[in-house]
Amino acid sequence: MGIFSIFSRNKKEKLDEGLQKTKQSMFSKISKAIVGKSKVDDEVLDNLEEILVSSDVGVTTTLKIIERIEARVSRDKYLGTSELNQILKEEIAALLSENDKGDMLGFDFPKREVPYVIMVVGVNGVGKTTTIGKLAHQYKTSGKSVVLGAADTFRAAAVDQLKIWGERVGVPVITQGMGADPASVAFDTLKSAVASKADVVIIDTAGRLHNKINLMKELTKIKDVMKKVIPDAPHEILLVLDASTGQNAIEQAKQFTASTDVNALALTKLDGTAKGGVAIGISEQFKIPVKYIGIGETKEDLQLFNKTEFVDSLFNE
Repeated sequence: MGIFSIFSRNKKEKLDEGLQKTKQSMFSKISKAIVGKSKVDDEVLDNLEEILVSSDVGVTTTLKIIERIEARVSRDKYLGTSELNQILKEEIAALLSENDKGDMLGFDFPKREVPYVIMVVGVNGVGKTTTIGKLAHQYKTSGKSVVLGAADTFRAAAVDQLKIWGERVGVPVITQGMGADPASVAFDTLKSAVASKADVVIIDTAGRLHNKINLMKELTKIKDVMKKVIPDAPHEILLVLDASTGQNAIEQAKQFTASTDVNALALTKLDGTAKGGVAIGISEQFKIPVKYIGIGETKEDLQLFNKTEFVDSLFNE
């Protein structure tokens, strides 16, 4: 079963709803840009470039999209403005597909000999611990046994919040309390998970400012200690970003990807922002898959990111 097989009709409807603010903002701007225009010309393209940048798609990715549309205009000679939304949809989907690294391990994977280890990183306030709780729920719903590790030991609230999520979704949480060595917590969590033959381990980490060198050293230490228990752990280093911060999320991605081996991204709070275009920019710019998107407050509102479904929802009027 592929990772998108759980993408039921209800999930697609939820995605449509979650992208409403971004969609309304983008459509209204595009409508204004083509008023009185019958074909896609230089002025329309200049306006479109401004719209995509202001929608937090990002300058680099926006320029690539505009270049693709310019090439299409040149090839087809005449493109009416009524076709612009469809053209945008097709070119963005094609651009993202070119950067597709294939399916990643989803929620319903075959039984493994060792637990699948996810280390979650990101600054405070992006929804990191909540994302962990929702991930635990999704894995458990898929029939997997999950163990959480409270390695963000610099804030008592972080440990307590993870314990609350553990109780809420019914999974054990390994803790040593505030001020404990985060690497020691990660070590104990993996030992416990191996002993109990758990399927998934999710490790929370401190969320201090992304430009603090000590934090990055700490993340390296946590990774090194985990390898003593499971040599190829962590299998996934998940960077959680708040989509509503737009370009700040892109800056955080730059800092974290330069400092640690991030191989998956989660974008939270897409439902509360008109800056959903950041998913396109981050996905294309960093060549690191956006794996999860948060589109609501409930446990079920964390979805596996499907590029095709996302672009379809964004441009579905």
